[in-house]
Amino acid sequence: MSHDHALRPFVTSIAVTVAVVVGGFIALQARINGELALELHDGIVTALISFGTGTVVLGLALLVWSPGRRGIVRIRDAVRERRMTVWFLFGGVAGALMVVSQGVTAPIVGVALFTVALVGGQTVGSLILDRRGVGTMPAKPLTLTRMLGALLAVAAVAWAVSDRLQTGVPWWLLVLPFVAGAGTSWQQAVNGQLRGASGSVLSASFVSFLAGTAVLAIASWIDLASTGARLEFPAEPWLYAGGVIGIVFIASAAAIVPLTGVLLFGLATIVGQLGAAVLLDLLLPVADAGLDLATVGGAVFAVLALAVAAFRRPGRRARVTDSTGASSR
Repeated sequence: MSHDHALRPFVTSIAVTVAVVVGGFIALQARINGELALELHDGIVTALISFGTGTVVLGLALLVWSPGRRGIVRIRDAVRERRMTVWFLFGGVAGALMVVSQGVTAPIVGVALFTVALVGGQTVGSLILDRRGVGTMPAKPLTLTRMLGALLAVAAVAWAVSDRLQTGVPWWLLVLPFVAGAGTSWQQAVNGQLRGASGSVLSASFVSFLAGTAVLAIASWIDLASTGARLEFPAEPWLYAGGVIGIVFIASAAAIVPLTGVLLFGLATIVGQLGAAVLLDLLLPVADAGLDLATVGGAVFAVLALAVAAFRRPGRRARVTDSTGASSR
């Protein structure tokens, strides 16, 4: 058994643990962006501010970090030489679609049902992408444990938000968040490919943020032109921290997905999101909302889903053949 093969379970475990922590940051970002959207009364502009802030921060980092700038050149060369498809440059558009779908459908179907549809799409998309493989990321078998883990994850989210689910909602309104969720899994996969081509997490993150910002800038212009709204920006600096937190998620996905695959990374972030939601509801509840059994139960169920999906049967140890042709166990 090779040294690298022996270390693989340990590296994967560390990567999954980091992904859980990253999921917690996603929940914090959602809370911050939600507060900013309430102040601005415009979810699409809020998303533009979040993406735009991240793009500016990453752009400034590129100015002082030469390996990041060389990474941008490597991405350009990979596309020119057709070693990487140009579509990998637009992973950030999927992130923008997710935010836009939240602003369009969540007020109608409710945040809870939106979340279930989003996670459902993300889970299905992750299974498909892992099964097919993306770029240099090899295909992973569609095992029973992975499928069961995916189903348990959707059930965990549904349980966590069960007390806030609305009934009588037309099913077709859930198509957009479902597609956005599938797009999010694709974004995570292609960001890993950008990282591999550039050799820099910073470069991959900047390309992703730039694509999302461009799409949201167009969407915000259409939104403001059609409504004629005049925005009043709040003075609290912490309301504009969502983009910086988003950098943590995008950069982590670019670094971790090649190690774990899309599904395992997605399930780990779901665990982190629900776990952070429990802590936020306990320590910093919104208005009259507080911690409830459904949220706690969903978080525990999500941990079970991650454990099931990550489970692997012990495989047979590979034979080691020496120079004489003899083999040993």
